[in-house]
Amino acid sequence: MSTPVTVSVFFNFRSPYCYLASKTMFDVLGRFDCDVLWRPLGGWDGRSSPERARGKLPIARQDVRRWCRRMGIAFTPPPLTTDPTRAGAGSLLAEQQGRLREYVQEVMHAEWGEGRDIGDLNVLREAGRRAGLDPDALTRAVDDPALLSRLAEHWQQAQAVGVFGVPSFVVGEEVFWGNDRLDFLAEHLTELGAVRVRG
Repeated sequence: MSTPVTVSVFFNFRSPYCYLASKTMFDVLGRFDCDVLWRPLGGWDGRSSPERARGKLPIARQDVRRWCRRMGIAFTPPPLTTDPTRAGAGSLLAEQQGRLREYVQEVMHAEWGEGRDIGDLNVLREAGRRAGLDPDALTRAVDDPALLSRLAEHWQQAQAVGVFGVPSFVVGEEVFWGNDRLDFLAEHLTELGAVRVRG
């Protein structure tokens, strides 16, 4: 393999399916020689509209509960009013500081494992501290207009390549949508010859 394969990851912290993916996606991607382009979203971007979300919520909760039971992870849904935007902006700081995996997993556990509101700055600061980030730096990042504008840009990029839901993993023209598509992503990266050679 001469050059790494680029994988764009579109992710919204409010999605329970992103919670499920957060438990395995870093291990899957770590098996391959790839450049991961982290593309967090904010607000309702990449999610069902509020009207549709209300209608499908009971069935989605059943589905996610089954997944969590199978995976052996906690499932305590957060308040319905939880806004993921600050968490998305904070993840860009975590990425810059090499703590993305830790941050994603700590924030998602606080939200979906413990049922906490990750729109609350104190909740984010605590999760960020556990992930190895300076809480004061995180406080500045989550409301940084430049980082928040990047979230909106990511949604424009997602729509441009046909992404309509999260989590989505994009390799060239191939879009792998959902936590249960990671096996297909791994198969595709294997076909491309991107398996990382362990020394």
